[in-house]
Amino acid sequence: MAAKDRDRFSTATRLRLLGEQTAARVYRSQSRRQARRSRLTGRAAFLALVVCSLVVALAYPMRQYVSQRDEIAEQERKAQEARARTEELRDEKARLQDDAYIRQLARKHLHYVLPGETGYTVIDPDAVKEGNGETDESGRPWHSNLWDGVDSADRD
Repeated sequence: MAAKDRDRFSTATRLRLLGEQTAARVYRSQSRRQARRSRLTGRAAFLALVVCSLVVALAYPMRQYVSQRDEIAEQERKAQEARARTEELRDEKARLQDDAYIRQLARKHLHYVLPGETGYTVIDPDAVKEGNGETDESGRPWHSNLWDGVDSADRD
């Protein structure tokens, strides 16, 4: 037992224990550092860089592609409207070749009547008060007010 006590207090034993304790502390701190260390490796960083480069390189062409597709769709819509309008104008041209349609338009818009017919024009009473107003607020005809304005301008 004396030999064990002597070994326990010997310098070599103390140094060995101290080395083991220090090694354990270093190992624990390295394992903690490795746990805290980012998982981002050099390969992962390079892969992220390549992906970002591809996104940047393809962003402008994709934007151009989408805008051109929109423009093509808009032009196709305008072309369809133009075709529809052309068809309407062809129909109108064909109707204008018909004498009965021309007579109908003349009677409707120009108030033409055929010989032997009596034409009537119905006047809206509200329109007469607004449009033809022979008198204005002063109760005088419009032409009197006009000459009075000319006379007063001549005097000044």
